[in-house]
Amino acid sequence: MPGKAAARRTVLKGAALAGTAGLGATACSTESDLGHAKSPTPTAPVDLGEASAVPAGSSKLYREQRLVVTCSKDGDYSALSAQCTHAGCVLDKIVGDEANCPCHGSRFNVTSGAAIKGPASVPLPKVPVRVENGKLIAGPEA
Repeated sequence: MPGKAAARRTVLKGAALAGTAGLGATACSTESDLGHAKSPTPTAPVDLGEASAVPAGSSKLYREQRLVVTCSKDGDYSALSAQCTHAGCVLDKIVGDEANCPCHGSRFNVTSGAAIKGPASVPLPKVPVRVENGKLIAGPEA
């Protein structure tokens, strides 16, 4: 019947479903605190600790600082943002030479940053990194 008010139960059920759908959208928002980063590159120098924590030929995830640091077999360091280029989630682990995004399964090469499994298709951005007094410092020079 046109113009008839919806039953209270129908309205409440719709509101509950709308609230659940809203949670799904929040989980993929880059403004969420559910593993997402707001800025992929440090804007100030970040002390990552002893350079020896990343031995030659290996990589290390600095999840809290949102960085992946690799040391080549020649002892040269490079760094990448650990923020997935698909939806902004922070990478959660490194297995072999691949970094994993826990949100949608993207994988990245830890040396080049290349997206090797989607949904991400854009590489991880490079971040400046250097060794000062035996410590790894990421980000711009002071």
